[in-house]
Amino acid sequence: MAPANAVEQDNVLQELLQLYVLASLSRAGLFTEAIFHGGTCLRIVNGLNRFSEDLDFLLKEPDPAFRWQPYLEAVCADCAGDGIELEYQDKSSPHTAVRKAFLKTDSLSRMPALSLPFERHATRKFRIKLELDSNPPSGSAFTTSYISFPVTAALTTQTLESSFALKLHALLCRPYTKGRDWYDFVWYVARKTRPDLALLANALEQSGPWSGKGTSFTWPWVNATLRSVIGTIDWALARRDVQRFLPLREQDSLNLWSSDFFLHYAEMMAENVGVEP
Repeated sequence: MAPANAVEQDNVLQELLQLYVLASLSRAGLFTEAIFHGGTCLRIVNGLNRFSEDLDFLLKEPDPAFRWQPYLEAVCADCAGDGIELEYQDKSSPHTAVRKAFLKTDSLSRMPALSLPFERHATRKFRIKLELDSNPPSGSAFTTSYISFPVTAALTTQTLESSFALKLHALLCRPYTKGRDWYDFVWYVARKTRPDLALLANALEQSGPWSGKGTSFTWPWVNATLRSVIGTIDWALARRDVQRFLPLREQDSLNLWSSDFFLHYAEMMAENVGVEP
């Protein structure tokens, strides 16, 4: 389906670039040590109906010596062969577990094979942020998934059960409102995905307000805490965060967002895991 406006067009182009980068990272061997997860993974691999900006990864095993540079150099060389001139910045710090890098290009929309229905500024760059957790909570399960564009490539991806567990960790612990988290929450619950409680407990123990407090992370605790968080959210702010990542035809559904709406989905999740709401 063609993009409905210039924002959707940029989202489509961004996703195109993400696919080139993922295929290059696969060829460079990243997935021997890392797992692809997060919103872009859900979009590309599982069909989530929202766009996503970043490429998120976590290591299969902790490694404080992980470096982005060799992978970034390989991606830039690989994409140059397809006419995509990339520049990279490694913003990682050895003092933080999350290693960050950026890839930028202004050449994507000038590729001769692309016919763009909406005009865009020729020098406006596309940017992809890559984040990798070099010390993730233990217990993520993973599988092999495949993309078929620009070439067929294998990706190591987090299972939905593990992915939902870390999404719940974000919902319970994130110190600011991110509407994309809540959109994904509804998506997981509607699919009747059962979060991995052991992984969620490991994540809550490792970081967040309950770290080191000796809390017993049971499903009743998760359900009660999630319901409490739902009551604190500014849903207008949450809607604004996610709106530009949704197709135009879906944006009206954001008018449903309220505490009652998300409490309904919290009850559905409780039923899915066998807890009385």
